[in-house]
Amino acid sequence: QVQLVDSGGGLVQAGGSLRLSCAASGSSFSTGAMGWFRQAPGKDNDFVAAITWSSASTYYADSVKGRFIISRDKAKNTMYLQMNSLKPEDTAVYSCAARTYSRSSYVYPSDYTYWGQGTQVTVSS
Repeated sequence: QVQLVDSGGGLVQAGGSLRLSCAASGSSFSTGAMGWFRQAPGKDNDFVAAITWSSASTYYADSVKGRFIISRDKAKNTMYLQMNSLKPEDTAVYSCAARTYSRSSYVYPSDYTYWGQGTQVTVSS
């Protein structure tokens, strides 16, 4: 079993920055990937970014390209999401997700097996 604990959310003004963390335990991700999704009230659980564990290939939603950076620390089994130039429309609950197998798709919630509990990010205007 895999457990994911995400953290780092909070309240920030527009233009500010936050860094989210997702600590994983319980399994090896050598052939897998991890990602971030976000869900605002009344909206879908949308893809934000993903990273392959072995090669650190990254994928981003168009809405966050150039502002957010996803990374991972193999030694700590932890993934990060550095969020810069935050906008009010970035306000949502952010959840990390993981899978332990190789797959070509990264952008759907169904592409992942394990989920963190979510952390609230609120960006004020």
